[in-house]
Amino acid sequence: MVINKIKFNVKKNLLFKLLACLLVVSIVDFMIGTVLKKYYFKQKYGYDAMTTYCIEQVNAKMLVFGSSRAMNIFDPDIFEKKMELSCYNVGRVGEPIFYHYAVLKCVLKRYKPNVIILSFDAGNFSKNQDSYDRISALLPYYSNHPEIRSVVNLKGPYEQLKLLSHIYPYNSLILSIISGNSEQSKIKYAHNNGFIPLNRTFTGPLTTFDYSADRETDTVKINIYKEFIEDCIKSGIKLYVVCPPYMINSIGTDQSVVIAKKIAKEYGINFFDYSRDNFFINKPELFGDYRHLNKTGAELFCNMIIDRINR
Repeated sequence: MVINKIKFNVKKNLLFKLLACLLVVSIVDFMIGTVLKKYYFKQKYGYDAMTTYCIEQVNAKMLVFGSSRAMNIFDPDIFEKKMELSCYNVGRVGEPIFYHYAVLKCVLKRYKPNVIILSFDAGNFSKNQDSYDRISALLPYYSNHPEIRSVVNLKGPYEQLKLLSHIYPYNSLILSIISGNSEQSKIKYAHNNGFIPLNRTFTGPLTTFDYSADRETDTVKINIYKEFIEDCIKSGIKLYVVCPPYMINSIGTDQSVVIAKKIAKEYGINFFDYSRDNFFINKPELFGDYRHLNKTGAELFCNMIIDRINR
């Protein structure tokens, strides 16, 4: 009896210590997470601050979605002047279709823009883990924006469990939070309604890309692309999918572009494909690098797109 009582007390003390430890960890997690959250949403500069604005405040009649090719190519000023619609570029560097769709869902919860341009890149439907890892840019908005949770949960099978932690959404963002709250970042991240022009000229050799080999496509990305289109149609938004030009020598055709174009046609959506446009490929003076038009090229390209939209 005495031995059993001792064993019971040992187990009871162990359980008590474990619960106390969990309580301390929870309190520390809550306190640190609360501080990180406060300063994350106080950011004035940088990509995170731009994302917060796009998700929670943007109200332009025309929006441009996409990766850095959207951010560096589509100038809202040109669209505003020629189309007489307020315009904002909600693109973000390196982000896949998951990010674009999540931002769209947040926007549609608040209001309905008249026109949307979705900038499409070669390889957008390729299967790779990096696209899922980049969903982390949306983690800070998970708790306050239930409309994006289905997208965030695509990051991995344990995201809902991980997001019980208040620190987790910000655990890789400490440096960017510091930068986003610093006045020194004001010039570095200067933009015009989300547009960041490239003031340089491409001087490198023409790179060859071989698209002829079979590449595995990601059906999850394809389905998200379809949902993006469907939500625009349901909301009565005029959607244009645009693939800007590349300064490359391409062999074969990128399957992502082929699939995206086919799907757009099925939905009756205009798809403007300039990925292999001969006019641009022979003009390096219009590019900042092989993937991005520079400021001069962007102005020319925007006017071409507006002409096609108006037609």
